[in-house]
Amino acid sequence: MSFVLDAALFRMDASTIQGIGPIGPRNRRAAMSKYSTYRRLAWVEHELNTLRQGGVCRRLRARSGPQSTELRLDGHDLVSFGSNDYLALAADRRLSEAVAAALRTEGWGSGASPLLGGHGQTHRRLEQRLAQFEGTEAALVFGSGYAANSGSIAALVGPGDVVFTDRKNHASLLDGCRLSRADVRVYPHNDVERLAQLLRRATHYGRRLIVTDSLFSMDGDLAPLADLAVLAEEYDAMVMVDEAHATGIFGACGRGVAETLGVESRIDVRVGTLSKALGSVGGFVAGSKSLVDWLVNRARPYIFSTAMPAAVAAAAIVALDVVRDEPERRTQLLERAEQTRRRLVEQGWHVGTSASQIIPIRVGDPPQAVLLSEQLLGRGFYVPAIRPPTVPEGESCLRLSLTSGHTTEMIDGLIDALGELRGQM
Repeated sequence: MSFVLDAALFRMDASTIQGIGPIGPRNRRAAMSKYSTYRRLAWVEHELNTLRQGGVCRRLRARSGPQSTELRLDGHDLVSFGSNDYLALAADRRLSEAVAAALRTEGWGSGASPLLGGHGQTHRRLEQRLAQFEGTEAALVFGSGYAANSGSIAALVGPGDVVFTDRKNHASLLDGCRLSRADVRVYPHNDVERLAQLLRRATHYGRRLIVTDSLFSMDGDLAPLADLAVLAEEYDAMVMVDEAHATGIFGACGRGVAETLGVESRIDVRVGTLSKALGSVGGFVAGSKSLVDWLVNRARPYIFSTAMPAAVAAAAIVALDVVRDEPERRTQLLERAEQTRRRLVEQGWHVGTSASQIIPIRVGDPPQAVLLSEQLLGRGFYVPAIRPPTVPEGESCLRLSLTSGHTTEMIDGLIDALGELRGQM
């Protein structure tokens, strides 16, 4: 592999080098060091060019103002269908007021990891509320859902154990499996029969753990939790379910898909997030008191991370109140999602097996997904293109995320725009 270096920047016989100045005895070492650093990282630009040519190179966009269904992105006013703010709480005044009140009494930074003084009364109150909400003995709050997933898996299994993971699980679950150093068995998406085969061959391991999303973040479909619970009981395996995209949305009380399917008591480890429907930031694990005590002692992301600010926890407590007191937010959201899926299918779009507020519009080819997303931007709608490695090869899509803040007019406008683009394909 060869790389072309910036000659104007690094020609060593030039009188000056950008950022260093005239080359003399005293700064030649600095010049050589800068040249060497650039050379060692030259492969990065080469690889980025490969991503760009394949239509899978990402870039950051800057949002102006609060997260909402209507936002300004890179200077353009858009209707956004790209957020996880499913209950439209990210900019809710009640959460902001709770944050302001907590700042006045507790300040901003926690100043330490939870075990070294960073865990405050507001954190404890949130964990008590989460346990009450989930109907479990205890709950533990992490700095992010990613930390909750990766830390919990690595605390539950290790060398000599085995973990079974759905191929389409979130990256935090997959990374947690790798970090655990347990043997990892990946089964095809929602393939219960294949999982059963893998479990039958794994009786010689110490601990066995099945991990799955309840609502898959790119496909919008649901895991067969009842079937997984049966297999877990038959083969003496633990079950860990990540309800990140279902918390606040599914179930009579908003606890998630396990509540909807009536299998909560058969799930050993329930994970949720505060950063999606609850409009805050962080993740949590709910379960038995023994489980939580174990994670406090063995979940490395929890032990070695500074605790989230108390103000963040205060916002999450208020969000739990909204989930309890305003169930119409989730019921209306799921009704609109069903209507939207039906209308998209009628236009000829492929939406897979979505059964939630997440609706993938499958187009297959990364450049085509990017083109459609850009065309929608030109019409005033933000619907992000999702490409490998976030989804498997051949499954690039537009990921449509509905929230309770979307009006009928917004959805109608998007569907009309998609209909026009469909006619041009």
